[in-house]
Amino acid sequence: MQSYSNQLDTLFVSGNPVFMAHTYFGDPSEEFSLRLIDSMTKNGVDIIEFGIPFSDPTSDGPVFQRACKRALEAGMTPRRAIQGIERIRDMGIIAPVVVTSYYNIIHRMGARDFIEQIAVSGANGVIVPNLPLEECSYVYEITREFDIHLIQIVSPSTSTARLNGILQVCQGFVYVTAVSGVTGTRDNVQTGTLGLVRRVKELSSIPVLVGFGISSENHAQALVEAGADGVIVGSAICKMYEGCLHDPFVSLNKIQEFVSAVKHGCVHGMNRR
Repeated sequence: MQSYSNQLDTLFVSGNPVFMAHTYFGDPSEEFSLRLIDSMTKNGVDIIEFGIPFSDPTSDGPVFQRACKRALEAGMTPRRAIQGIERIRDMGIIAPVVVTSYYNIIHRMGARDFIEQIAVSGANGVIVPNLPLEECSYVYEITREFDIHLIQIVSPSTSTARLNGILQVCQGFVYVTAVSGVTGTRDNVQTGTLGLVRRVKELSSIPVLVGFGISSENHAQALVEAGADGVIVGSAICKMYEGCLHDPFVSLNKIQEFVSAVKHGCVHGMNRR
């Protein structure tokens, strides 16, 4: 079988804070997504969270629900999205790619077919928001075969017993949600989130990235200072180009400044530990 090299295994070794940015591929067009990803990786983003648009994204808030709708109406399909990963690699982008897909898509394509395709295309990990721990063993075995990390999600409402179970099977990093609920920007980082980061770090050595509601340099600084290994941002970026869908490319300079500031917050937080 073909051998794959997983960049997520080495990314965290340096100890530098990590910034993952989420975008739904194909919103509002494939060409914009490619330019956006290229721009973000050149301005501080370390991992691309590559969303495959889905018609019922239950873990997402209104911003990403609209993004999925636009991408699907523009003709995006799961197989076209996976081909987009190949296009990213053909552009010379070497940052790790973590695919986010609802399990409905994976089940429809067939788990083995799906995982093999994203691996061959150049992905390094996969997040399945609606695949609970109790039902992930089959997918977990396939991802191990293709050296794709199956990223697990925990939230402030996750019990200690369940958290321990999740940490037993975590690969790559653990995705800590800053709130219990859906994606979307928030004004402040909740105290419970900082406590959850510390709790995970006490129980496991696996890297911790925090997402859901992260929308400023100050958020990033506070989370990394509290012990997180990095942050995840999505809706805040989507909102920037959503305001100019007639020509989303004009938003790229603003997005570049934003991602650079978030990365600076991560670094500043690490320096303040």
